[in-house]
Amino acid sequence: MEIELKPVFDKIQKSIESITMNEFMLSREEQGEHAAKVEKIIHDNTLELDIKKSQRVRAEYHSWGPLEALMQDESITEIIVNGPKHIWYEKSGKLHSHPDAFFSNITFRNILERISRDAGLQINVDHPCADGSFQDFRLSMIGNELTQNGVHLSLRRHPKNPWTFEKLSSQGWCRVSEIPLFQTILEQRKNFLIIGSTGSGKTSVLNSFLGMMPPNERILAIEDTSEIALPNTSSMKLLTREDANGLLPPVDQAQLVKRALRLRPDRIAMGEVRGAEAKDFLMALATGHTGSFGTLHAKDAHQALIRLEMLIQIGAPQWSLQAVRRLIQLSLDYVIVTEKNSAGERRFKGAYKISSLEDYGFILEKLSGLSLQPEF
Repeated sequence: MEIELKPVFDKIQKSIESITMNEFMLSREEQGEHAAKVEKIIHDNTLELDIKKSQRVRAEYHSWGPLEALMQDESITEIIVNGPKHIWYEKSGKLHSHPDAFFSNITFRNILERISRDAGLQINVDHPCADGSFQDFRLSMIGNELTQNGVHLSLRRHPKNPWTFEKLSSQGWCRVSEIPLFQTILEQRKNFLIIGSTGSGKTSVLNSFLGMMPPNERILAIEDTSEIALPNTSSMKLLTREDANGLLPPVDQAQLVKRALRLRPDRIAMGEVRGAEAKDFLMALATGHTGSFGTLHAKDAHQALIRLEMLIQIGAPQWSLQAVRRLIQLSLDYVIVTEKNSAGERRFKGAYKISSLEDYGFILEKLSGLSLQPEF
């Protein structure tokens, strides 16, 4: 569509450039007048187009351009923009190339500014990356300073209905017979990590565990961008802060873990363990906050524990490896592994119990759906 509408766009753009400067440099009143003038130019130049093509031209100037259709399609789980001409989207676990594109670098830049403004984000030379929430999406933006083909934009859709294990099972993630295992882990207040590679569904599984929570338990959720669905009104969420303008001090997950401990949590849910907060999180688990859990990027259970050791040492570089492993043994009970296979399908790969700590490392025991016995 972008190619056949290009002559129409060029004519419209030439007329617009003759009447205005950057719309984001205008006052609110001037923006209203500017929008009316732009709309008249678009109207006069799209009279011979059908409704669909006319709407597409308007979207380039008033909303999200070629992203509009993708954002409205709820079966699309992620939108990836590599500059104005290369747009991809994920559907059913597979990437597809979008046949449409932005009409020009100018409209691409303007749409990025609209998205940034609505999301309350800003990227610049000093802070070329930004993450946040935009409408129903988790947003990640990287500026020209760090890329070779223009600003990169990634929009990952938040599901409108919280995930449950029944819903995951219906989509083939696990068997119905395995769901009682997850329920028992929660009821016995075991501490665990949900691990997997990028896009393997870790956050969906975490939200499914939260969906099993008793209604009278207070959950403190900690994350960088808002993806966790709180299970009840007694629970609360703490979000990190990074100010691109450098006016406000940053607040990281390690600080939020310490703050959470003062807020009477029954359990702590960590959106993703990725840095020095690993030490503080596991210390909290080891000192009485049982039944807590989080996610971690790793391919398998053994790799997850090795990566966890490294992250703890970031927060406690003076600790010996033996002390780090001892903390993991005291604070963590299970590792739940999810994966995304070559067909794009997300699957439950297994649950592993940390059975013992030996001189050479951890011994893991893989569980079946019936191998976790009730505690009395």
